[in-house]
Parts: sequence; structure tokens; C-alpha cells
Amino acid sequence: MKKLILIFFFLITSTGFSQLKVISFEEIDSLQQIQKRKIIIFIHTNWCQFCQSMKNTTFKNQEIIEKLNSDFYFLDLNAEEKRDIAFNNQVFKYQPSGNNVGVHELALQLGTLNNQIVYPVLCVLNEKNEIILQYSSYLGPKDFKLLLEKLKE
Repeated sequence: MKKLILIFFFLITSTGFSQLKVISFEEIDSLQQIQKRKIIIFIHTNWCQFCQSMKNTTFKNQEIIEKLNSDFYFLDLNAEEKRDIAFNNQVFKYQPSGNNVGVHELALQLGTLNNQIVYPVLCVLNEKNEIILQYSSYLGPKDFKLLLEKLKE
């Protein structure tokens, strides 16, 4: 009986709870050569409540995780990331604007709408790394699923 419970638990945890595959900007070019996909970039900060809410609801939803893993490349970008990021034949850097405050150039490049950046931002790129959609607001699981369906068309 214990073996049966262990096997059941193993099957549930290995198939029922898949994790979101987050890739890095540096991996995009080689992945696109293997399989062309749209890229979804979640731009956020640690202090943004709506960003944290999306992380804890939208990006924990199993249907969303499965769709993102199978149909898209998903990147997670903290807008206050301090490391240099190579992407699209450019190197983007953190731009300090005061004591322990600043924003990453890549977050500005991908997340600026109407000359401002409001978190969270979803930026969708096509297979050529061109911006095809920017959305600046919280998206719950239901609305995010609808967005993914539209993007898949």
C-alpha cells in the first residue's frame, strides 16, 4: 500500500505541477534557430504589488504554464536588474538614477509606453525580436489565457 501511495504521489507531482520554463535573453537566438516562437517578456520590480500578484496567481496557473512552455519563450525581467544583458546584438546596462535606484536599459527599451514605464509590463516579440504588443497592467489568469489564445493565432 505504501508503494502505491508513493507511486501515486510521484505521478501527481511529476505531471500535475509543471513549472514555468524561464529562459534568458542570451538563449533567445539559439532557441529561435531550433524552433521559431513568439517571446513573452514579463517586466516587473520587487516593490510592485501588481507584479507580485501576477507572479503568485497568473504565472502559477497550470494551464498558463503549459501554454507558455509549449508555445512561447518566456522571459522574466526585473526592471532593476543590475547585470549587463546581451540581447539582439546589443548590450544593455543598468542606469542608476540615485542612491540604490535606477532602471535597466532593456526594461526601458521593451516596456516604455507613451514615454513612461508602468509596472507590470508584458512585452511580446515576434520571431525576429520585434515588438508586436506591449501591455502595461495586471492580467489575471482568465485574461492572460485569452491573450495567449490570440497570440497563438
